[in-house]
Amino acid sequence: MHVHILGLGGTFMAGLAAIAKAAGCRVTGSDLNVYPPMSTQLERLGIDFIEGYGAEQLDTRPDIVVVGNAMKRGVPVVEAMLDRGMAYTSGPRWLAEQVLRDRHVIAVTGTHGKTTTTAMLAWILQHAGLQPGFLIGGVPGNFDSSARLGDAPYFVIEADEYDTAFFDKRAKFVHYRPRTVILNNLEYDHADIYPDVASIQRQFNQLLRTVPGAGRLIVNAQDAQLQATLEMGCWTPRETFAIGAAADWSARIDPERAGRFTVNFQERAVGQVEWDLYGEHNVMNALAAIAAARQAGVAAERSLEALREFRGVKRRMEVRGVIGGITVYDDFAHHPTAIATTLRGLRARVGGARIIAVLELRSNTMKMGVHSDHMAPALAAADLTYFFCPADLGWDLKGAVASMGPSARFAASVDALVQGLAEEARSGDHIVVMSNGGFGGLHDKLLTALEGAA
Repeated sequence: MHVHILGLGGTFMAGLAAIAKAAGCRVTGSDLNVYPPMSTQLERLGIDFIEGYGAEQLDTRPDIVVVGNAMKRGVPVVEAMLDRGMAYTSGPRWLAEQVLRDRHVIAVTGTHGKTTTTAMLAWILQHAGLQPGFLIGGVPGNFDSSARLGDAPYFVIEADEYDTAFFDKRAKFVHYRPRTVILNNLEYDHADIYPDVASIQRQFNQLLRTVPGAGRLIVNAQDAQLQATLEMGCWTPRETFAIGAAADWSARIDPERAGRFTVNFQERAVGQVEWDLYGEHNVMNALAAIAAARQAGVAAERSLEALREFRGVKRRMEVRGVIGGITVYDDFAHHPTAIATTLRGLRARVGGARIIAVLELRSNTMKMGVHSDHMAPALAAADLTYFFCPADLGWDLKGAVASMGPSARFAASVDALVQGLAEEARSGDHIVVMSNGGFGGLHDKLLTALEGAA
């Protein structure tokens, strides 16, 4: 079967391409501005992709066109697909029909932490010898790809609530029919498609309607929005997880060592993890993964062994380089809550060292200014913040973060950001570059500039 993917460079679609190729399909596709790590993964897999969305790419007459959710009516390749009466589907539906139908699907949901939790869970099952299939929204350090067909019965999937395609406005995750679901957290996001948090809760409720009574929900006990969603209807037994609150699964973080914590199940100590990750959010992710793995028959003690060897995910506080004592990180945080938890975690690790945050407001929600009132508080743990502030942003970023005073700095171009950071940084600093895109190659440009100044 020849599968042609529109929007091939996105994390979900690039993972789907890897799975389709492993399943024996011929895979081609197209996209705009494909950047690492997905571009690197596609090249390594030998998957051909076309730059752009011209109609001529369909002249090869693929058997099925898989349409990414970034595609819209009016795009030449989409119009040609419809005019020619070609077979087409969405990525989630193709995956559900071709791969997930006979699997025990473990879905990881939530506004934050999906990628890291999915990677943890896939690694735990792999460590236990189960060879799971998986699709992760990033490249995990314990695997060489973001996705794998794997062996039956288990398939772990990062299940997000963004809409499916221009012809299917349901959330992606309603297609997956999971037996085990992690509900990590729920906040307002995706303001380009959801008017309020209640509309997101309704999508989560639709997901809960598909989980069998013989399945299991793994629920963050500290999230009020999730509790309200469960009250809309829940037909599946649940286990809860929390830090510092009553729950089935809980953890105690060692106050002397930020990367060490003890796990308890129903108030009984299970064991301890010491790792290179930090922050309460990663401990919560770990609790969820341990609980979900137990549903696949993996004892909690075995899960702890795996987590001690967990290597994180690219673009989640990934160290891109250390030049002259200055550490540069790449992080995907693009929501105030994620920004705050990332910086708090780093602060717990580096103590009084200077933290410089660099932020691109790239997600649709951030570009719309929906969370503008929360930006300054989210950045409180940083000593300085450099904002990428292009002329066409469309709202008053400087006014929104005026309370930050001189600790907030602004640049209208990537080159200006690089120059300002290179002049400001000094040995011992930690520079955290936060964006859900390529940020114009800022990371490499900054490392080069720091090398030149060293």
